[in-house]
Formats: sequence, C-alpha cells, structure tokens
Amino acid sequence: MNVHAPVESESDERSLVILAVLALLVGGVAGVVGALFRLALQQADRLRDLVVVWAQGRALLGFLIVVLLCALAALVARWMVRRFSPHASGSGIPHVEAVLRGEAPPAPFILLPVKFVGGCLAIGAGLALGREGPSVQMGAVIGHLTGGAFRRSWADCRALLAAGAGAGLATAFNAPMAGAVFVLEELVQKFEQRIALAALAASSTAIAVAHLLLGDSPDFLLPPLDYPPPVIGPLFFIMGAAMGFFGVLYNRFLLATLSAFERLRLPGEAKAALTGAAVGALAWFSPRLVGGGDGLTLAALAGWQDIFILPFVLSLRFGLGGASYAAGAPGGLFAPMLALGAQAGLFFGVAFGLLLPGVDIQPQAFAVVGMTAFFTGVVRAPLTGIVLVTEMTGGVTMLLPMLAACFTAMLAPTLLGSAPIYESLRDRLAPATSKN
Repeated sequence: MNVHAPVESESDERSLVILAVLALLVGGVAGVVGALFRLALQQADRLRDLVVVWAQGRALLGFLIVVLLCALAALVARWMVRRFSPHASGSGIPHVEAVLRGEAPPAPFILLPVKFVGGCLAIGAGLALGREGPSVQMGAVIGHLTGGAFRRSWADCRALLAAGAGAGLATAFNAPMAGAVFVLEELVQKFEQRIALAALAASSTAIAVAHLLLGDSPDFLLPPLDYPPPVIGPLFFIMGAAMGFFGVLYNRFLLATLSAFERLRLPGEAKAALTGAAVGALAWFSPRLVGGGDGLTLAALAGWQDIFILPFVLSLRFGLGGASYAAGAPGGLFAPMLALGAQAGLFFGVAFGLLLPGVDIQPQAFAVVGMTAFFTGVVRAPLTGIVLVTEMTGGVTMLLPMLAACFTAMLAPTLLGSAPIYESLRDRLAPATSKN
C-alpha cells in the first residue's frame, strides 16, 4: 500500500478545503475520460453493427469474418489484461473495494489505457459487459494518482480514490447522485464525512464536464407513466421477492461460470477468443441480443410485449452475461443487470395484466421497477439502484413501487444467506490475481 505524507502539518479546515478542490479536479478528469469512453463504445457498437450488416450479405464467408473479428477483439482485450494490468480484468469494482479496505494495492497508471482500450474491444465485440465497471475503476485510479501527485495523506488519497470511482459511475450513466450514493452505500458501506464531501464534489464536476461532450438528456427516455393505483401495490412486493430469488440465482450462476472457466485447461486468451467467437456467431444471427444491453433495456421500457419471446431472450442474456464476464476481459455488470431487470420486470407486468384483465396495469412500470429490484437482489445496494434508475429515466412516479419491490428483493437473498455479488467477487480477487 502506498502511503503518502503531507508536505507539512495542516489544520483540519485547510486539509478539507484542499481535499474538496482536488475532488473537483478528479471529477473533471474522470468525467472527460468517462465521456470519451462512452463515445468510443458508441462508435465500437456502430462499427460492429455495420460489419454484421455487411457480412450478412456474404453468406458463410461473412459469418466466418464476424466470428473471427469478435474472437480476435476478445483475445486482444484479454491479452492486454494479462500482459500489462491483471487488475483490469472484469468489472474492477471488487478491486476498488479491496483497495479501500486495505486488502489490495492501488492500481498503477497502466490500468487506464488497458481498461479503456480493452473495454472498447470487449464490449465492441459484443460481449455482454457494461461500461460502468471500467469507468468506476478508471475514475478510482485517477483519484489515487491525483492524491499521490499532490502528496496527500493516505486518508485523502483514499477519499479521492472513492470519489473518482463515484464520478466514473456518474459519467457512465449520466447519474450524479447515484455516483455519490454508490460510494457511500457500496464502496465504503458507511457514512464518512470527508468521503461524502469528496464524492459529491467529484460527481458534480464529472457530470458538468460530461454534459459538454454527451449532452444532458437521461439515458432512457420513458413514455409518460401514471402513478400505479393502490390496488396493484401488492404486485410490486411479489415481483420484488421474485427478483430477489432471481438475483440469488444470477450470483450463483456467475460464480459457477467463473469457476468452470478457471477449470478449463486453456490459456486465458483462448477462453476469451472462444467466448468472442460464440458472441460473434450470435451477433450474425441477431445483432440486438449482444453487447451491454442498452437496446434491450430501451425496448423493455418502451413496452415490447411478446411474452413468448421474453423468456428466451432472458435465458440467453442470462447465460451470455456469465460467460462474457468469465472471459476475463475488461467490462462491468451494471448495464447487463439493468437489461435483465427491465426484461424480467416487463414479463411480470405482461403476466399480471393477463392474469388480472380488469386491473389497469402498465407493463412498462414493472420494467422500470424491475431494474431496481433485480439490481438490489444482486448487489444489495437498494438506494443506489433507486437513485440510479430514477436519474437514468428522468421520472419519479415509480419511487413508491421501487421502495416496495426493493424491500422484498433485499429480504429474500438476505434470508437465504446469499452474499452480494461484489463481496463474493472480492473474496475471489486474491487467488484470481495470483494466477494471472
């Protein structure tokens, strides 16, 4: 662990002011990096779609080209991780949490280009990974390096690291309050005044800078939703409990997939290439089903209601998410989780509408609430989930149903003794790192 000593003793007030100023700086830099990462991912997704459209007109040759390109992109992403920065594997959030707890050393500067380029390659290849994990970890590295450059104490470096991570999440989803809440609820799991101040400062400047590059519209524009009538209130409790069990299943499947990939006697690059090839084959047949899942989330929030297709899409994305994460390339879990939650919530909304034809049910409302409930069941961070989805959709009419669903989504896995996903991944971090 790198410990930085201040140049001279400082008063608490002066130290706090310096921390606040540095947090504003960290947020601005993290906002630029996060916004550029989002723009690069948008271009990578467009390029993949263009290649698939071109290849679909060339029969078997086109199919092979798409499969080989996706396999190569995943392979290079995994090679960059192994060769230059093992900490860049996967989401990066478990590593950030381990650093904040003093269980792992901070990542060096090299993680930034590896996470940026590797994330573009992996997510651009169509792996079901999210942009938020790389953004959070890159923001954390920026925060720690800034603290070190200004010779701050470890306490200040830790606060800046956490603040940079929150700024990364804020930029990834255009959700500044969610970034700050995420720092306190998930990363440090307690209220620390200096970290709270730094997180708010960093998230505010990150979003201010990101808006200049990305615009200020919410990520998901919803059709107008009515306040749900009281008669359907119990349905949100029921769906929340189901989402809690679904979250337990998701966590166990993800961990089992990671273990299965570790048992494969193949180099890491070969595993990533095989995963990329499988994703490429799927992309050739159905481009909408690959990638982070934003398109699927938008479709669910718009009320796409084929109840016979939804279970198939859910199952496929469920398996694809586990395999993509186990490949070891840079990429997060949030965006795929939100897509699964929206689809599952829409399924519940359509099913409830068919079972209760006399009740006014908007399936899209269940899609919105499903995002928060499934996130809560997996991560066990309900406040982050509620604030995140509210900011991403720009609507507050679902706040009460979200609270109800998150209550039972939190209760079910807690009673089952299932650990939150990032706690489980953090426990695996040391042995996984030693193998790279």
